[in-house]
Amino acid sequence: MPIDCERSDRIFAPSNRVVLTRPAHLYEVRPRKDKRGVDLISDALPFGRLWYDGPNAAANAIGYAKHRSRSHDAVIRVYDAAGNVIEAYEQAGYFKEW
Repeated sequence: MPIDCERSDRIFAPSNRVVLTRPAHLYEVRPRKDKRGVDLISDALPFGRLWYDGPNAAANAIGYAKHRSRSHDAVIRVYDAAGNVIEAYEQAGYFKEW
């Protein structure tokens, strides 16, 4: 990843996709082994892991990760039971340096 940019936190690639140039928080949404919802896992969380249950468990976990990382760049990956990535989100933080 490009690191040496002067005042910009992001570099826009030719495909208009944002390339993150600073470390991003990584969130993982994984189904629980006991099949009772999903776990939201990240080093950015105060306790490392949150448990979500119910019909909208994955959507609630993704929403919390987006809310928690609104001022930071973040990558959110959703995994299936086999460990394959089924969805991925990249979010650029909204915080602007004046």
